[in-house]
Amino acid sequence: MQHLIEHYGYLGVLIGTFLEGETILILGGFAAHRGYLSLPGVVLCAFGGSLLSDQLLFYLGRQHSQFLLRRRPQWEPRIARLKVSINRYRIPIILAFRFWYGLRMVTPFTLGISKVRWPEFILFNIIAAMLWAGVVGYAGYLFGNALQIILGDLKSYEGLVLAGLVLLGAMAWGLRRWKNNRR
Repeated sequence: MQHLIEHYGYLGVLIGTFLEGETILILGGFAAHRGYLSLPGVVLCAFGGSLLSDQLLFYLGRQHSQFLLRRRPQWEPRIARLKVSINRYRIPIILAFRFWYGLRMVTPFTLGISKVRWPEFILFNIIAAMLWAGVVGYAGYLFGNALQIILGDLKSYEGLVLAGLVLLGAMAWGLRRWKNNRR
């Protein structure tokens, strides 16, 4: 496992934060605490993955919203609520949306549909992606530190901790998918 993390960990963080986010970044921060990756590298990859994902979703909202909304009708109620808020609080929303669980994908798409200008979105999205990657990546690092204080030598628990984090992330993702499908 150590070999895989050391060789593919940064790529995993980049792709993982492009697709989802928090769980992968916390795992990356934990791997940095264990010495398999560097924390600045994890944060940089998370910044890149998150930024690219948001820019793509903004573009899709701007250029292909009607087609995608026909394929994702479950987004419509959230988009309607978000549009009202975006008209009043667009900059705070751009800065904070990636910290709102469950709204990370639909918000940049909705911002693309709205009247937010591309340069404004790019500027504040860069700032927010840097902040998010640093905060969540460091939280994963501190999580590893806290576990080491509580459990002592983490080497014997490392596999269990990583498996537990992956399982928790998969359960959160599955629960969100299940709730979306019920709607």
